[in-house]
Amino acid sequence: MRNLLRKEMKLSASILSYLFIPLGFMFLLPGYPILLGTFFISQGLFQSFQSAREANDIVFSALLPIAKRDVVKAKYIFVCLIQICGTILMIISTLLRMTVFSEVLAYRNNALMNANFFAVGMALIVFAWFNLIFVRGFFKTAYKFGLPYVTFIIVSFLTILIAEVLHHIPGLERLNAFGTDALGLQLSLFAAGLLIYLVITVGSCLSACRHFEKLDL
Repeated sequence: MRNLLRKEMKLSASILSYLFIPLGFMFLLPGYPILLGTFFISQGLFQSFQSAREANDIVFSALLPIAKRDVVKAKYIFVCLIQICGTILMIISTLLRMTVFSEVLAYRNNALMNANFFAVGMALIVFAWFNLIFVRGFFKTAYKFGLPYVTFIIVSFLTILIAEVLHHIPGLERLNAFGTDALGLQLSLFAAGLLIYLVITVGSCLSACRHFEKLDL
């Protein structure tokens, strides 16, 4: 598995997958839908799948003396590593806005979603949709990814829209808490988002393994 992961990172991955990781710092942008950073990071991952398909990387990997499910697992681990790196940058940005930049007017007068742990939890849910809809969808054929990616775009933008709207609903204002306000609630929502990410990612990986093992390449 270690060698497969090295192949993913050094040969199969598009450079855009790495270049788009710093877009996690979009959580620092005031007056901007910060969750779009998750979509752009996912777009970088999409480029890796596109490059791998054009190079027949999946067929090459399946011909190696390894279990077919290991090919799927290596892809998932690579995807999760990129997502974790992006999430770490989002958490750093959130902590900066909660502490160092807590008195900046541009952040305090922000009409859109504030960078808090609820936002990070929602970012993890968007990443979970990518793993479930796109990565799992890709391994149904190991070639076609147009429909899974378009479906992911629609679902991710709907998720981002819902996240941006929720705090405008009376009674849900604390979802958009600024700084350390309602920190207990924020951390609980982050934990819920993390749990959803783990359950969906692991479940979709197992499902993708089953699909790929039945696939005649």
